[in-house]
Amino acid sequence: MNHIRNFCIIAHIDHGKSTIADRLLEYTKTIKIVEGQMLDDMDLERERGITIKSHAIQMEYELDGEHYILNLIDTPGHVDFSYEVSRSIAACEGAILVVDATQGVQAQTISNLYMAIEQDLEIIPVINKIDMPSAMPDEVEDEIVELIGCNRNDILRASGKTGEGVEDILRAVVERVPHPQGNPDAPLQALIFDSVFNPFRGIIAYFKIENGTIRKGDKVKFFNTGMEYTADEVGVLKMDMIARNELRTGDVGYIISGIKDSKDVKVGDTITHISRPCERAISGFQEVKPMVFAGVYPIDPSDYENLRASLEKLQLNDAALTFSPESSVALGFGFRCGFLGLLHMEIVQERLDREFNMDVITTVPNVSYMVYDKQGGVKEVHNPSGLPDTTMIDHIEEPYIKASIITDSNFIGPIMKLCLDKRGELIKQEYISGNRVELHFMIPLGEIVIDFYDKLKSISKGYASFDYHIDSYQPSKLAKLDILLNGEPVDALSTLTHQDNAVAFGRRMCEKLKELIPRQQFDIAIQAAIGAKIVARETVKCVRKDVTAKCYGGDVSRKRKLLEKQKKGKKRMKQIGNVEVPQKAFLAVLKLD
Repeated sequence: MNHIRNFCIIAHIDHGKSTIADRLLEYTKTIKIVEGQMLDDMDLERERGITIKSHAIQMEYELDGEHYILNLIDTPGHVDFSYEVSRSIAACEGAILVVDATQGVQAQTISNLYMAIEQDLEIIPVINKIDMPSAMPDEVEDEIVELIGCNRNDILRASGKTGEGVEDILRAVVERVPHPQGNPDAPLQALIFDSVFNPFRGIIAYFKIENGTIRKGDKVKFFNTGMEYTADEVGVLKMDMIARNELRTGDVGYIISGIKDSKDVKVGDTITHISRPCERAISGFQEVKPMVFAGVYPIDPSDYENLRASLEKLQLNDAALTFSPESSVALGFGFRCGFLGLLHMEIVQERLDREFNMDVITTVPNVSYMVYDKQGGVKEVHNPSGLPDTTMIDHIEEPYIKASIITDSNFIGPIMKLCLDKRGELIKQEYISGNRVELHFMIPLGEIVIDFYDKLKSISKGYASFDYHIDSYQPSKLAKLDILLNGEPVDALSTLTHQDNAVAFGRRMCEKLKELIPRQQFDIAIQAAIGAKIVARETVKCVRKDVTAKCYGGDVSRKRKLLEKQKKGKKRMKQIGNVEVPQKAFLAVLKLD
């Protein structure tokens, strides 16, 4: 156990975590040839250049004649995947904090660092990309010293591209990160921190052993679900899974036990022996709280069960995704899914398409609200169509977030205007170093789920970094905006919005839908309504034939007679015709600006 080190790499997005991980794998000869981002094995990760999943891998390292086993977990850097980071941190004793020498400390650097400090991890600060012409290692060093309060000598300088300083990182991991604590003779206690689905072998769970030993063929049970299995295969994670006869305290590995049902494996559960179980489960594992909700519906209604199976398999690999069945008048049967943010929602949609060939429609994303009725009861509502009647509602509370934005002082004005337009409130601003400022805002979560992040990036020319966490629910003047097509409400397009913005938002939605809905043989009235009051209207004119073309000359009543006949026909058609809303219309609401 004294020769095992478990550590993860944390950083802001694009600061070079995965590249440093590649260099570590290359240096310890775990892989022969590095082909760039070896741990990012999903197509999506490679295309977008971001890490979506945390990846565990074991390396072997010789130092001063001693043989060490290093278990590395590479983590994502985007704010939407911070849940992956919290899971990785739970399985480690140390963390390498990577900071880009050209950009310095950013918002996710700070939030991931706090997560690691809460779990009492040993922090090894590393300044990456020191080979870049625009690197400012001395200024970044000042920021790190101010942030962590460490000695300057503790900060390592490295370059993931050239491999400079990689040996120092490995030496620091061995010397500074404490070895796992635990008792190999105690009852088995192993924490599941991830799982994947394999179509041939069932569900494979990844775990870290806190106490005890697990051998191939042992009878084990999962503490929280109470399910019992035989350990058909246990082993360690290198580039491939390598079977072992036993794993001991401090090891990170996998277990295959022929589990077929995804509900039986919960991330954060504890594995123990049936014959000699541990007394309690491992604690300190936080439950995920989805922030953004959207309806996901199959385009072909007969794919409903396939969509359920696909979401269950996806949930195994991405424990932050939650879903429950719901139905809509416009779209039929589907699921209400909870995501950590908009990027997370986009990635889940892409993965459903690529990995499971599912064609889905996603509705307008929204957040959860607390609705208080006049009898004093309270109900959590994820969907505007689930709101009780307006006469029954006393008041509605919406979630507020504490946002921290780190940016160049040149962009303070535009960023403040953006946040204030989104009903934000400035709490404080502080200068970190030089001309870099950290701004703290309280903003309603509903205002940032649609396009806030994109706007922030464009007005700050990419120099602002953004991080947030849920603070509290606060009362708010909200109105339910319905969209009616020929007097029929389309529930998938209804939204909850602030009363001050409702009329303008309704008008913009009607204009957008007018462009997107194809013309029919009859007029289509598109209306936005708050309660019984219509606040905006657009009309999609019908496609019509010139029936008076054959009347040349003669009395005007002949023309009028033909037009009246056509009018009756259009009216009859309108009663039986229905309006198809194209998929583009649901997505267009997201990009109204």
